[in-house]
Amino acid sequence: MTDFKASVSAVGRFGAEHLQRLWGAVLRHPVRAALVPLAFALLFVLALVPFTPSVSDLRKAKIEVPAALMSADGVVLAQFKRVNRQWVSLGKISPHVVNALIATEDHRFRQHHGIDIRRTGAALIYTLTGKRQGGSTITQQLARNMYPEEIGRAVTITRKVKEAITALKIEAVYTKDEILESYLNTVPFLYNAFGIEMAARTYFDKSADRLDVLESATLIGMLKGNSIYNPVTNPQRALERRNIVLAQMSRHGKIDAAQLAGLQRRPLVTDFERQIEPPGIAPHVAQYLRKWLIEWADRRGYNIYADSLVVRTTINARQQRAANQAVARQITSLQAMADAQRKRGQPREPLQAGFLAIDPRNGHVKAWVGSRDFEQDQFDHVAQARRQPGSTFKPFVYGAAFMQGFDPGYTLVDEVVSYHSRGGEVWAPTDTIPATGNSMSLREGLAQSKNTITAQLMQKLGPARVASLAQSMGVRSSKLELVPSLALGTSPVSLKEMVTAYGTIASAGRYLEPVLVTQVERRDGEVLETFVPVLPEQVYPRANALTLVDVMRGVVDEGTGAAIRTRYGIQADVAGKTGTTQSNTDGWFIMMHPQLVAGAWVGFNDSSVTMGQWGQGARSALPMVGDFFAQSLRYRWIDSHAEFDIPRPKRQPREGTGEQDPLMNLVKDLLGRLFGRP
Repeated sequence: MTDFKASVSAVGRFGAEHLQRLWGAVLRHPVRAALVPLAFALLFVLALVPFTPSVSDLRKAKIEVPAALMSADGVVLAQFKRVNRQWVSLGKISPHVVNALIATEDHRFRQHHGIDIRRTGAALIYTLTGKRQGGSTITQQLARNMYPEEIGRAVTITRKVKEAITALKIEAVYTKDEILESYLNTVPFLYNAFGIEMAARTYFDKSADRLDVLESATLIGMLKGNSIYNPVTNPQRALERRNIVLAQMSRHGKIDAAQLAGLQRRPLVTDFERQIEPPGIAPHVAQYLRKWLIEWADRRGYNIYADSLVVRTTINARQQRAANQAVARQITSLQAMADAQRKRGQPREPLQAGFLAIDPRNGHVKAWVGSRDFEQDQFDHVAQARRQPGSTFKPFVYGAAFMQGFDPGYTLVDEVVSYHSRGGEVWAPTDTIPATGNSMSLREGLAQSKNTITAQLMQKLGPARVASLAQSMGVRSSKLELVPSLALGTSPVSLKEMVTAYGTIASAGRYLEPVLVTQVERRDGEVLETFVPVLPEQVYPRANALTLVDVMRGVVDEGTGAAIRTRYGIQADVAGKTGTTQSNTDGWFIMMHPQLVAGAWVGFNDSSVTMGQWGQGARSALPMVGDFFAQSLRYRWIDSHAEFDIPRPKRQPREGTGEQDPLMNLVKDLLGRLFGRP
């Protein structure tokens, strides 16, 4: 150990003596001494090179293309841009903008190779004398705009050196015109407007190629300080800065000197309007898939903002538009009713809705409407919201009964019954129509949505059995309380879960997780990943599922969903269920067809706010589904002759309803909308 310490000490003395002799030699030669700082500076620069964007990164940035979300029928649903920007070529930018930029920011732009030595030296001298002055060229500013994370904006030597290195690299990859184009398309202008095109629209309500010399000078003047020279909030400062830009343009021959005074006397005029990126026809789908795509891209080393990814979805653009229209029409009518019942001085509460349609054969999502207006409410009432489903939960009770051997013809007495819960509370469910005391079959009980019959059936089955069936069918994320009232839908669930579960019923007991994405590829067609459909899982006996479908046909044929036949004239083989929660807080309706399942929810975000009698599921949510299905049949998106694999009973049209008379149904529908009846 002593020998080891002695050895280390000897090495240390040798190193110190060697360094001292080397330093003495340098001092004896002044030229060498002068070169030492330069050598250290060179080493410093070389050490920073690996920490700046590579040439390949720069070339990639030249062709940066954001990911696109495509519908199944080839319509662009969304583009995942890094910022609110519309890229325009240099030829579509007013020459006044280019002249103002070069004259003000970098008048030797065409002569240097990324760094203006004269300007950098002058800026250094000014900074050392306490008068800080910018010395960055347009190319250096572009380096900051393109790589804000790699370069940063800190006032340090390290940052300036990295900026200079990147500027030299940019000049090696880009032409001068490409640098100008890239710069003008990446510079920020406040109000979430990035690039000259969005700035022109925001401040002057015109495209970049139509900007005149005054408007061009105003926008370029903002580059010195967006907030300080904001023409909207600081018009006087913006005017003064604009005139300085005009003077620079005159000084460098871009404006005739005789015109300068006249131009500078002109007032500052703007036409301001924030530019909001259109949300597209399926904004909640885009919001949902953006999170998914970021995770997918991170795992595989892709950038959703630059790598020209194309995501193929299952959404059908025509069906999505039909769903949007159905929701908009009905919610407008219902909002008028909500406003009419609002008490004086009570704040206006916007009514909300959610809508989802899937193909039960493969789980493909065809339409998804998360709220009445994405720009006003981005909360997703399809996947995020949890609300009590009311009577739309009852099919799970009857489905569990059929599994236990109960027959649709099995009868119970329509009477009020009471049950004691574990906490000692008494549960005695009733219906809007008083109990008759008569015997009623399970088929009739579900068709008429009788709480008294469903409660008795739940008592025979037990909550655990019903909850287990609901979960296996698709209610897999929400917690279900194992209490008797679960039979009437008191445990909150999502619309997505409910429509998925009904899809399981429609597909004869086979569960399929809803599918939104079929493939991810590049813009050039290179397939990166194809998502193979998962095989369906038989979670419910086929025979029982068909029986449940047959019983639920009665809801539409003669029960609470009869408006599907009478108002919308739909004669296809469909089955469904309405749902209304206590005090008409939530309205639901879900309908099944062999090729399509669609469901809607209506209510207020604040669950303490209730709807009137018009809030019942048959009056609030059913029209959205009925409208959508009517369009789906009319345009043959689904086959009107498709039938479930269990014969449906022959049914006679009810007198006076106009059923099976399309013209009469159309007239009734138009009259209903005209007078505001849902």
